[in-house]
Amino acid sequence: MDFMLNIDLKKLDEPLKYGDKVMLAGSCFTEHIGNALGDLKFDVLQNPNGILFGPDSVCKSLLSYVENKQYLHDELFYLNEVWNSWNHHSRFSHIDKEKCLDGINTSQKKAHEFLKTADWLILTLGSSFIYRLNGLLAPIPSSGGGGAANCHRAPAAWFTKEMLEIDDIKDLLESNLKRLKEFNPKLKFIFTVSPVRHIRDGVVENNRSKARLLEAVHFICTKFESAYYFPAYELVIDVLRDYRFYDIDLVHPNYPATEFVLEKFAQTCIDEHSQQLMKEIKKIVIARKHKPFQPETEAHRKFLLAHAERVKELIKQCPYLNLSEEEKYFSGKTD
Repeated sequence: MDFMLNIDLKKLDEPLKYGDKVMLAGSCFTEHIGNALGDLKFDVLQNPNGILFGPDSVCKSLLSYVENKQYLHDELFYLNEVWNSWNHHSRFSHIDKEKCLDGINTSQKKAHEFLKTADWLILTLGSSFIYRLNGLLAPIPSSGGGGAANCHRAPAAWFTKEMLEIDDIKDLLESNLKRLKEFNPKLKFIFTVSPVRHIRDGVVENNRSKARLLEAVHFICTKFESAYYFPAYELVIDVLRDYRFYDIDLVHPNYPATEFVLEKFAQTCIDEHSQQLMKEIKKIVIARKHKPFQPETEAHRKFLLAHAERVKELIKQCPYLNLSEEEKYFSGKTD
């Protein structure tokens, strides 16, 4: 007897592999994928603007990387004792205006250079809602734009909230992908829709919001041969479909749920050789985190030596892997 619905997950024609450069952008679920790939030594750059939820803010950020946009002082605003950008997550906010601006522009330059030669762009959209700045109350940056990617705990009266129409999302994504392909013709795309429920919008409104994203993303994946859809949303909502797979807030998928999705992502989107290599690297990463009770013992010395040899073998076999931290640790060079 089956206790779960089955989703027919089809492997990508040209799966992601070690040696590929992968940029990730979008909602907090993006970072589950990005952190997992980064921990396993894939070459990744995730969320250069910080966490973004809507297609408007994601597309605007990607266009800024293509153009290598550098932000100016008058594009920042002061609120809650720190300087902020409406286009960036609060992780970029800073009490010092120069440091805030420097952090943003350093990330912009890094994103531009990375995207120029990236092989994959993984985009996770979270919400169809947009928050437009009320010019009578909210500080509007010199570059205009009118939308806030992050509200930075500003008063609700500063914003007008609305849900983007499906056609608007389609147009945003289509024009963005065309511009990205002009900038980097080899770039391929994996779209996901975040299974995180935006419950503050309301249950019905959240479902309407997700439905619009799903419809727009599938339109794009049908239109662009280099764009693929990975069903993270369906794996949590329709396959797991149980609150025991959510954190205590009943909104965010918990560790078992994210591990389940990541396992399916690997099976679907990563090539066979890289999947085997992932298992080897995971063992080394876990060993690197091992905290010995008696580091002076012969047993621990042999432990380090065995793993140092394995790291050397992997580096020789796969020179594109960055195992410098592990090599340093297992060789005893901890300074």
